[in-house]
Amino acid sequence: MKPDDKVLTTQQSLAIITEMISLTKGNVRNNSVYFLLWGSVIALANLGMFALLLAHYSRPYIVWSIAIPAWLVTIYMAYRHGRKQRVATHLDRIHMWMWLCVGVVIFTLVGFGKSINYQLNPVILLISALPTLLSGVMIKFRPLIVGGIFFWICGLLAFVVGSPWQFLVGAVAVTVGYIIPGMLLRKKEA
Repeated sequence: MKPDDKVLTTQQSLAIITEMISLTKGNVRNNSVYFLLWGSVIALANLGMFALLLAHYSRPYIVWSIAIPAWLVTIYMAYRHGRKQRVATHLDRIHMWMWLCVGVVIFTLVGFGKSINYQLNPVILLISALPTLLSGVMIKFRPLIVGGIFFWICGLLAFVVGSPWQFLVGAVAVTVGYIIPGMLLRKKEA
């Protein structure tokens, strides 16, 4: 340690940590648009898949192509948000990487879905439980915590009910896990 380096007191250290957590809360809350966007897209895709399976359509999975424009919109919004954001805390980076890793895992599952007989929905619901719950814990926002727990319950239920009903369960899961918390976060922002 250099002689001119200043040693922080306990109170100063706590103040810095508290400020960092507050900044992260604000930054995550500003991302409510992602919960609303992805909640809507995934709910619609699940409902579309459910309807197309009941109608015995030969390629019901085509409905999931609505996720492609959602990814493009997400990338664009994240780029713009990153340019506008004044401070990115360590927790912000952890939050971003957590969701990015979930996206990579989901893409991997889709790519190798045949290996698990295309039982993707229950697995993706279970995987979605973790970042949703942790996002709620990070910002101390109970609706996201409840949403994460609900994803886990719905993931288990989707295994039990099977196709086509697992897609109806998936639509309910993202409504409770993403859309409702996203709307409540948006309301808190105002």
